Amino acid sequence: MAARASWKGHLKVGDLACAVGLYTAISSSDRVSFNIVNRRTGHRVERQFVDSETGKPVGRDDQVKGYRMENGDYIVIEGDEIAEIMPESDKVLNVKAFIAYDGIDKLYFDRPYYLAPVDEHDEEALSLIVRGMRDSKVAALAEAVLFQRNRTLLIRPHGGHIVATMLNFDYEVRSAEAVFRDIPDIKFDKEMLELAGHIIETKHGSFDPSAYEDRYEAALVELVKAKIEGRAPPKKKPAPEGKVVDLMEALRQSAKMSGTAAKKAQARSDSQSKKAG
Repeated sequence: MAARASWKGHLKVGDLACAVGLYTAISSSDRVSFNIVNRRTGHRVERQFVDSETGKPVGRDDQVKGYRMENGDYIVIEGDEIAEIMPESDKVLNVKAFIAYDGIDKLYFDRPYYLAPVDEHDEEALSLIVRGMRDSKVAALAEAVLFQRNRTLLIRPHGGHIVATMLNFDYEVRSAEAVFRDIPDIKFDKEMLELAGHIIETKHGSFDPSAYEDRYEAALVELVKAKIEGRAPPKKKPAPEGKVVDLMEALRQSAKMSGTAAKKAQARSDSQSKKAG
């Protein structure tokens, strides 16, 4: 089944424009999902809104947004009042500036989308824009009204594709100072730094997404499968007990284990090379 665009409009760079679509790059649809059911009847339970004071159900027509004030009272905000201030969408991703690939803090990254041409005749214009960005090693900052809100997106080449990442606003990114202000500037001796460097060096590698498993999701799948087949659910393996050691001893032990693992990996690699030869 062909992918369905979450949004369609035009990417505009000055006087150059082409029709594009945004396709979600992250999806949770493949995760195991549950419904709430009545244990006694096996029927699905429906959610119902009730008045917090009277406990009586509140119909849809009587449900309205409210802003809670400091005294506990609520100011009612009507739906048409919100609709009045919603930005109007012109279906345009308007490029405001080009910046260096690393010219933005990744803390501002929110949700990624694939950006693709809508029709064949738009492929040439989009390819030209992307080729220019790749050659200049820049990304594009664009603004648009998406999903009833004004948004800022970072558009950049990504391998053979184009990714448009929705960005968080400045007020949404919390300052790190509140977390790290009480951490002192700790001095380390030469041996500790060398041991830490050795551990890092022996564990040096690259990121392969397929090598990492969502163990919780896999356990959920196995649990559901066992229930369907009438088997006893699998038991969770007990976690090994950790020993409390001082930092230097922990570094020494880790360095020893890392060195052993690195030697074994090298031996396997050498053995495979000899067999191949």
